[in-house]
Amino acid sequence: MLLRTTALLAGSVRAMTTLTFVTGNAKKLEEVTAILQKGSPLPFTIGNQALDLPELQGEPDEIAREKGKLAAEAAKGPIMCEDTLLCFNALGGLPGPYIKWFLQKLGHEGLNNLLAAYEDKSAYAQCLFALCAGPGQPVRLFDGRTPGKIVPARGDNQFGWDPVFEPDEGGGGTYAEIPKDAKNAISHRGRALAQLREWLLANSEAFEAECRAAAS
Repeated sequence: MLLRTTALLAGSVRAMTTLTFVTGNAKKLEEVTAILQKGSPLPFTIGNQALDLPELQGEPDEIAREKGKLAAEAAKGPIMCEDTLLCFNALGGLPGPYIKWFLQKLGHEGLNNLLAAYEDKSAYAQCLFALCAGPGQPVRLFDGRTPGKIVPARGDNQFGWDPVFEPDEGGGGTYAEIPKDAKNAISHRGRALAQLREWLLANSEAFEAECRAAAS
């Protein structure tokens, strides 16, 4: 399903390129849309599409770049997609890009148990957003990080590992306990999207040209 929002540019409505966020997660779409639409309007509409992409392995940048390339080919147009990591400093950055599978197999308690033998409970949440104008076009990465620590689960359990990650800037609350607007202001996703948004606003004409080249 493809959802579209409308946007205003220079005081009038005009047809704009749809930038597809690759996700089928309604909560994630809501959060990303809220961050991107805050402030000056983007010269693009934001849509979403769930794509069945392969699970990749490798270094985070390599995974994000290849995922962006594959997503652009599958969507046949401009896309943005994200890779979310939770990195334990005591474990050299693991689980990292494999946090989804660690969480599914171990749960919140199991994630804490991974650090049971270590005094160092520090971690950082990382989000890599890939932006691509379409097949054959360059993939650009935007990297947002939020330092914090791993704690026993607290708060709403609906959004992945949020209950076990307490950001340093969160006033002592986990991601699951912080109000949504406050979380967006400090989150790894919010920081990556701020970079992506800034780039699009500054380079909209060049990106539109790449979109036309990909479609030709």
